[in-house]
Amino acid sequence: MFDKIKKAVLGDPSSIKKSRPTASSKKKKSEKEIATEAGEPWVSVLGMELDGGSLDRGAFELDWNDLFVAKLIRAGYQGKTDNDIVDNWFQDVCRNVVLESYEQEQAQRNVENIDEHRNAYK
Repeated sequence: MFDKIKKAVLGDPSSIKKSRPTASSKKKKSEKEIATEAGEPWVSVLGMELDGGSLDRGAFELDWNDLFVAKLIRAGYQGKTDNDIVDNWFQDVCRNVVLESYEQEQAQRNVENIDEHRNAYK
């Protein structure tokens, strides 16, 4: 009786055809693999760790392809290893973020809102 219920709900298991693995069932390529095969430089932030209880200290984990390192070298970045080259680039990125934030903060300090439509610049 249980077999009859299974066949009624699930169908006859002997009628189910086994399918062969298709191209779509293969492992999908990562963004890095796709970019590398396309001949494009690629870099990504994989993660971030905070240093203990301090929220203002931490580290980023990056991944990149060889084409990205080659692009950095052509742009003038130097280092003994690929890791050093990418680290020098990432430090520049972080430095530029800080400088941009500082410049915006300084510009806002020099502006006084008079009303909704007017500002006074010091």
